[in-house]
Amino acid sequence: MSPLETDIPALLLKKNQDKRLRSGHCWIFSNEIDSEKTPIKALQPGEQVAVLDEKELFIGFGYVNPQSLIAVRLLSRDQSHPISESLLVHRLNIALSLRQRLYAEPYYRAVYGEADGLPGLVVDRYGDYLVAQLGTAGMEALRQPLLNALDKVFKPRGVLLRNDSAARELEGLPRQVELAAGEIPEQVELSEGGCRFRVSLHEGQKTGWFFDQAANRDRLMPLLRERRVLDLFSYVGGWGVRAAQAGASAVTCVDSSESALTQLLENAQLNGVEQRVDSLRGDAFEILRQLKESKQRFDVVLVDPPAFIKRRKDQKQGELAYRRINQAAMQLLSRDGLLISSSCSHHLSGERLLGLINQAGRHLDRSLQLLISGAQGPDHPIHPAIPETAYLKNFSLRVLPRF
Repeated sequence: MSPLETDIPALLLKKNQDKRLRSGHCWIFSNEIDSEKTPIKALQPGEQVAVLDEKELFIGFGYVNPQSLIAVRLLSRDQSHPISESLLVHRLNIALSLRQRLYAEPYYRAVYGEADGLPGLVVDRYGDYLVAQLGTAGMEALRQPLLNALDKVFKPRGVLLRNDSAARELEGLPRQVELAAGEIPEQVELSEGGCRFRVSLHEGQKTGWFFDQAANRDRLMPLLRERRVLDLFSYVGGWGVRAAQAGASAVTCVDSSESALTQLLENAQLNGVEQRVDSLRGDAFEILRQLKESKQRFDVVLVDPPAFIKRRKDQKQGELAYRRINQAAMQLLSRDGLLISSSCSHHLSGERLLGLINQAGRHLDRSLQLLISGAQGPDHPIHPAIPETAYLKNFSLRVLPRF
């Protein structure tokens, strides 16, 4: 049966607007839809639709939001399988099978949106507890089938919805944090690289932990042994506490959040490294200025800021911020020091970030050697046809007198 003959409303694309979708992308923009033949404004946010090309050939099932620039996100390209709870269970099982092959312990990003065939959904796993973000009207409409599917696949003791991201406002959705199933304790414990960490899922940043940097931390820890380390934007110690546990002689952690630094010091104590970890609270740029004035020097400076470029209009100021923070970091490095610099801004390419760091080094009359390039971990898989799924850049650079 044709989708046009079912109860699922159909949307027709304009001529030649199916190429990106045929290559594997799942987004459809509002200006690509033939709204004269199939008025999108008549549909409700989150409603399921069948997408057809201009010849009325089936492309896929998705959900719609007439209020959003991304008007449709596809979930199924199988005409016999529209969006349903069983489809969600199937996708979750596929996502889980990857993580079970990759990780010995159940601490990881369990679902990464479009890359796992579930656009608009992020799920992080902390053992028996799940934290989910429903970022679109379509996922919000699928809330109960999704919760049922999560229960069938993961059998969690609790599911917390951290629906407090700014992306929900773009979809016309309220921002809120809500316990959706079971119970979630005030703090949960996770394990990474032989370290134990306690985090708050209710009040921590994002979903409570940054799993995306775990593989980079694993790779770089051997470089920090017997080094004095400065950890900027430290949060609760993913980099800093692990550095101390890996043998760093001293670690100074900088963050603007008092609660994050309190939790960081507790995590340091939990791992028996509290004697080698201290903290400074304040704006990272200001702390860097103060450290420079007091002639402090470090063997390694870690720079892992929040996204300075969240939208295209932030590009100029954001690039300036990346250059400034890396330049200030380099000024605190001892001779032959190591700069480990990251960016989670999708709008900033790795090549551009490296260029900005190089500009900062040249301004200081330093030469740089790129030793290691990293990206997000494999629990954040990248879809080759969806460049938006690639966002994290991580560079380890040796900083030397200019040659």
